[in-house]
Amino acid sequence: MKQILVYSDSLSWGIVPGTRQRHPFDVRWPGRLELGLKAHGADVRVIEDCLNGRRTVWDDPFKPGRAGLQGLAQRIEVNSPLDLVILMLGNNDFQSMHPHTGWHAAQGNAALVREIRAAPIEPGMPVPPILLVAPPQIGIPAGTMADKFAGGDLKCTGFPHALATVAKELECAFFDASHIIHASPVDGVHLDAHSHETLGDALVPVVAGLIDEESGAA
Repeated sequence: MKQILVYSDSLSWGIVPGTRQRHPFDVRWPGRLELGLKAHGADVRVIEDCLNGRRTVWDDPFKPGRAGLQGLAQRIEVNSPLDLVILMLGNNDFQSMHPHTGWHAAQGNAALVREIRAAPIEPGMPVPPILLVAPPQIGIPAGTMADKFAGGDLKCTGFPHALATVAKELECAFFDASHIIHASPVDGVHLDAHSHETLGDALVPVVAGLIDEESGAA
C-alpha cells in the first residue's frame, strides 16, 4: 500500500467557511484525493495531519503548537514508510499578528522540506518525495476571520511564485491551487465543498504520476 502524508492547516482539515464545522472525508480534498486514486486502481492511504492555524515555522502568540516545523521530523518517523508528503501551508503566516510576505512563507516551506529530508526514519526506509501546493490566495477576510486575517489579502501577494521558486531550487514537485480554486467569500480564507472537490480531483493525476515515479525509482 502506498502511503501519502498531507501536512497542512484548516484549508485541508476542512473547516466549513463561516463555521467551526468540518467537511466530511469524501468532500475535503485529501479524502477526495484518496478516493480518486483508489478509483483509478491505486492501493493508497492518505494520512491527514492538518492542524487549524498551523504556520510554516512561526509560533501563534495565542495558541501553542502551531509552528509547522515543531515535531515535523517525528511525524515523518511515525508515519514511515511514506511514498509522498504533500505540504500545503503558508496562508496562516499572513495572519494580522505577523508581518510576513509571500517570500517569507515560501522560505518557511523550504525549512519544512529540509526538515522532512533530515527526519530520523528507520534504516532502509525511503526519504519521501515532496509536493508543494500553493494554497488559494486569501480573499477579503470577513466574519470571524476579519480581524485574524486583516491585511492578509495584501501580504500574500506573490506567494505562489515564491513557492514555485523554492520548489525548483529544492527539486520538489509543485502545484498552484490558486489557478483552479478560490477562498470562499463567506470568510475570505477557507474552502467551500466545491473547491475541496475540485482540488482533490485535480491532484489525482499529479499524485498518481509522482507515486508511480517513486515505484519506478525503487
